[in-house]
Amino acid sequence: MSVLELTNPVVQSYLLYSAILALKLLSMSTLTSLVRLSSGIFSNPEDAKAFKGKVKYDDAIVERTRRAHLNDLENIPAFWVIGALYLTTGPVAAWATLLFRVYTVSRIIHTLVYAVVPLPQPTRAIAYMIPYLIKWYMGLQVILYYITAL
Repeated sequence: MSVLELTNPVVQSYLLYSAILALKLLSMSTLTSLVRLSSGIFSNPEDAKAFKGKVKYDDAIVERTRRAHLNDLENIPAFWVIGALYLTTGPVAAWATLLFRVYTVSRIIHTLVYAVVPLPQPTRAIAYMIPYLIKWYMGLQVILYYITAL
């Protein structure tokens, strides 16, 4: 059996959590727009005019939401690549699913404690470090699995 067959539970788990993360990433654009609309703060004059707001580039709440979105853009695509490579190592289904699940839940928590209901540190740091370490673990597993190719 090929490791990457769609009937493989690890592949199915990866696809499920990747789809959740993709929707989460898309939702960050919507969240930023909603924050802009609710505060009447826009970065483009035509938007400010259309929605009777003002142009401001340094609104703390809007910028916090944008930074959370940027953080997702920096981290979730790396998960997709490393996770796909990790699939090729034939990991144990329960362990791989746990990694994918914890990664996804931690990224959601990170957004909640960063952009939605900001909580004091180390809450956000913990929510960031858990998925960061998961990516490193999976990446190292890929390297160790394929090290003989060198």
